Amino acid sequence: MIFGAILAGGTGSRMGLTNMPKQFLELGDKPIIIHTLQKFLLNLKFDVIYLGVHENWTGYMEDLIEKYIVDEENKNRIKIISGGADRNSTIMNIVEDIEKNYILTNEDIIVTHDAVRPFITSRILEENIEISLKYGACDTVIPAIDTIVVSENNEIIKEIPNRQYMYQGQTPQSFKILELKNLYNELSKEEKEILTDACKIFVIKGKEVHLVRGEISNLKITTQEDYKIAQAMIGVKLND
Repeated sequence: MIFGAILAGGTGSRMGLTNMPKQFLELGDKPIIIHTLQKFLLNLKFDVIYLGVHENWTGYMEDLIEKYIVDEENKNRIKIISGGADRNSTIMNIVEDIEKNYILTNEDIIVTHDAVRPFITSRILEENIEISLKYGACDTVIPAIDTIVVSENNEIIKEIPNRQYMYQGQTPQSFKILELKNLYNELSKEEKEILTDACKIFVIKGKEVHLVRGEISNLKITTQEDYKIAQAMIGVKLND
């Protein structure tokens, strides 16, 4: 089976516009998270699409589904659960629910994606499914355009790595579910504390993570500036 996992467990504190989590802000005629969900629903390979939402907002998410997702077959493919304290615990909450409700094999995969990347393309989703089925794990990336500067004390440069080998990580990140779970459970407490994303679980354990070409337009809406850019991308006229 192929599972989608849209990660929306955060509260959006960096946006600073409202007390509402940023994934629920309006983008054009509907919330950001609905844009993202509809991109997943267009791909009929997804058997179930999970939404990992902060526990205080699951009811609100249910209301959004009722309002914006009119097709009953699509509604039946959606499942909302409470997210965790961070992105990896949200993923693991979803994996736990999958295990409770489905009999998994080594070939079942999960495609994890930030709720606030509403411009995900069908090509990126298709390639994540294809590559994770073939190799077990993949990450969506774009080549680094700017020079990367490393500083360990935020004051002086320690290293300027060769940009030729540098990439910027996006999402989706996709995995064979049982391998993801087993590798995560093998991590020490210290290793779990340094995780920045799910791909690092595989990297720490010496497993290969293959690359899927992302898009610059696959923007993550994190700051007010990102939000303005996203509005412009869908044709919303902004006041000066």
